[in-house]
Amino acid sequence: MTVESRIAVVGGGIAGLAFALALHQRGIACEVYEGVADVRELGVGITLLPHAMKELNDLGLLPQLEAVGIENRESVFFNRYGQFVYSEARGRHAGYALPELGIHRGKLHRILFEAALERLGREHVHTGHRVSGLSQDRDGVTLSFEPTGLGQPAPVRAGWVVACDGVNSAVRRHFHPDDKVCFAGINTWRGVSVHKPILTGKSYIRIGSIDTGKMVIYPIVDNVDGQGNQLINWVAEIRDPQAAMNDWNKPGRLDDFLPTFESWRYDWLDVPALISSAQQVFEYPMVDKDALPRWSFERVTLMGDAAHPMYPRGSNGSAQALLDARTLADEIATEQARGGDLRHALQRYQDARLPVTARVVQTNRTVPPDAIIMKADELSGGQPFRHIDDLISQDALRAISENYKQVAGFALKA
Repeated sequence: MTVESRIAVVGGGIAGLAFALALHQRGIACEVYEGVADVRELGVGITLLPHAMKELNDLGLLPQLEAVGIENRESVFFNRYGQFVYSEARGRHAGYALPELGIHRGKLHRILFEAALERLGREHVHTGHRVSGLSQDRDGVTLSFEPTGLGQPAPVRAGWVVACDGVNSAVRRHFHPDDKVCFAGINTWRGVSVHKPILTGKSYIRIGSIDTGKMVIYPIVDNVDGQGNQLINWVAEIRDPQAAMNDWNKPGRLDDFLPTFESWRYDWLDVPALISSAQQVFEYPMVDKDALPRWSFERVTLMGDAAHPMYPRGSNGSAQALLDARTLADEIATEQARGGDLRHALQRYQDARLPVTARVVQTNRTVPPDAIIMKADELSGGQPFRHIDDLISQDALRAISENYKQVAGFALKA
């Protein structure tokens, strides 16, 4: 392979590894450069929607994922008083061909990483290579890397670069040096707790809304202790326009958010007890970035969170990254088959994916799935109600849900 034809994938997360696997599936070689030296199963939970599962299934990973995840049966919404608002079947239970899975993010990453090592070959997956900058010329791109404890990695020359290096992408910053995250006063705290199954044991649960406190709760590991308990992933969200932005690098403190949920004790769940039983809590700000006018710059393009970081609502960040990966792999394969210039493939990929993801970013800010609860709160004046049907029909609430699925690209009819 000549330097001019070599494809460098910057970042070995969900987007980068899926893209590398998609290229390999199409007979196209690449080199992956991941900043972390030692890939471990870190993080909390993630939900894989049916359109994400389709991309992962097409990469041949469905059996491995189903073996370590939990298939969601339903999505259920409650107000902060624990009163039922809306529910709907999910995944196969809603008629999709593939399941919707709750899974530990670290296990998802491990499955992708091990598949890349096996299929691409270990010599083509380079850990401990965190890109710090790049330069382009007529014939290719030179990547430079941050020094590590083992020394300074040598610069790498490639013909084409796909940046999958996340929300704080060094490659994105190269082209957009004034780029900043957008923070609107929403902070989150995340943890996992060992707990008995909640509702069906396969329920994705949303309670409350960000202005008065919101919880997202779903299982990610079944029978984690041999006694029938599950590993439950939970996320607490609070909006406070006066709040400082949480720090990705600091552990969360219960005192910072637990008081908001202290009274959330229902006959079907004790929320404070669930939170307090977590062995470790992580704090994160809820941030995104405004849509860019372009992702592709001659021989370089952006993908996943490097291209379109979005609020983690609706479980859509990973799905959109996986769609990016397949779309660009297809475009590169098409362009190579005709002997053309890959700049055209990068441009077609941008034209196909940028407008779609920009709309998802905006929808996640304004009309996310929990708009269902926000609507119920609006109609009830934020007070308990006798029955949700006194305020709004299930069909009207279903229309809110279906609108989000249309925007995100996983409406069943589509």
